[in-house]
Amino acid sequence: MERRSPTVKCPSCGGQARFDSTNRYRPFCSERCKLMDLGQWATESYRIAAEEDDSDAQNAASNS
Repeated sequence: MERRSPTVKCPSCGGQARFDSTNRYRPFCSERCKLMDLGQWATESYRIAAEEDDSDAQNAASNS
């Protein structure tokens, strides 16, 4: 009985991508999709929201 590889939706294009060790670009479907996602992070198109606490504001003010 052959074991099937799980598939996931590619985060970049929405296509199907194998999620196993044979897909070196996982969870992406291709190198192109992987590099497009990396480019989005590098240009700060993607950001992780965080609350600024008082110590961050004080450090920024003291460095100015």
